[in-house]
Amino acid sequence: MSYRETPAPPLLAPPSFRSARVIIALMLREMTSTYGRSPGGYVWALLQPIGAIVVLSLAFSLILRSPSLGTSFVLFYATGFLPFDLYSQLSGKTANALRYSRALLSYPAVTWIDAILARFLLNTITLLTVFCIVISGIMLLEETRTVIDARPILVGLTLAAFFALGVGMVDCVLGGLFPVWNQIWSIVTRPLFLASGVFFLYEDMPKFAQNILWWNPLLHVVGEVRRGFYPTYHASYVSLPYLGGVTLILLAAGLVFMRAHYKTVLER
Repeated sequence: MSYRETPAPPLLAPPSFRSARVIIALMLREMTSTYGRSPGGYVWALLQPIGAIVVLSLAFSLILRSPSLGTSFVLFYATGFLPFDLYSQLSGKTANALRYSRALLSYPAVTWIDAILARFLLNTITLLTVFCIVISGIMLLEETRTVIDARPILVGLTLAAFFALGVGMVDCVLGGLFPVWNQIWSIVTRPLFLASGVFFLYEDMPKFAQNILWWNPLLHVVGEVRRGFYPTYHASYVSLPYLGGVTLILLAAGLVFMRAHYKTVLER
């Protein structure tokens, strides 16, 4: 099977509009195949993070008298878990985008960038919706006494999404070129959940751990998002230039690698 990009015939609509239609069609296809065929559909996308947050809150409330910030264990762990989960799911979905749309990429109208963007946009919208629903539910059901500042929350989530896109594209290429990479990446990233500030604040960690974990971009994502929920929490360790720089490098590398090697990835 040959995978190639063919220019649009003159009588067709401009490529930009054609690409938009293709992306929307791919998004609708994934909505049907991923959520439309399972009982509950989108309900499970909501119940999974809620279940994880409730378990974390109950477990740590038995050990600690109060969370590291505020008065609500549920809100504290939600502000750490949801940004991390957004990164984790988006990077995984992006890494598998070419395999998921392999059959459709044999058509000239469908390009690799369409497949990547369709999966990224659909899952970003889904996860941001889940974030808003879960946080709104917590605010309604618990006396959190928090004042929300939307700016750092939006900045943190946006950078988390694009960071995940860059990681996913690089992971997609490396996993396609070197099959053993998937096992290596799984082992290397396993401690990320513990090292990204979901459970504890950066300021509460030992100095030697701070010096190492500061280089983890997800720690900056979680800190920036939490800064929007806790007005007294300054998260002075957060460096948006560092997080933005790493994100841009990964996006550029991912685009270059995908353009050069997507055919090889598809043929394996």
